[in-house]
Amino acid sequence: MRQRTLCLIKPDAVNRNLVGAVLQAIEAEGLHVCALRMIHFTKAQAEGFYAVHRERPFFDSLATYMCSGPLVACVLEGENAVARYRTLMGATNPADAAEGTLRKRFAQSLEHNSVHGSDSPESAAGEIAYLFSTCDIVSR
Repeated sequence: MRQRTLCLIKPDAVNRNLVGAVLQAIEAEGLHVCALRMIHFTKAQAEGFYAVHRERPFFDSLATYMCSGPLVACVLEGENAVARYRTLMGATNPADAAEGTLRKRFAQSLEHNSVHGSDSPESAAGEIAYLFSTCDIVSR
């Protein structure tokens, strides 16, 4: 099934000039970038994006980190894009991530784990709409 999912290349990876390496891995996986932008979240924008985690103990730290520098947001498209991108990212905790995954290769810590991806098609739809208008997305 052809799907869309959201990819965020987080501030730690942008700061270390890893945008190209992450995008190269995504394209090598056969996923297509159909929207791309660099943004710098305000604290309110980061809190809104991660609102689903508002009651979690890491929420404030995560929101603070996500507005600590620019990030790159991408809409990815392809067959089973959500699952394929999640596999490419690897486990949230880089210590548990499989060899070759983005988080194993690039993450600095659990919080500074370099990339974000939607966890379901429903989450993807909401996250994409949070960051992109329909005019920004070009299907291939």
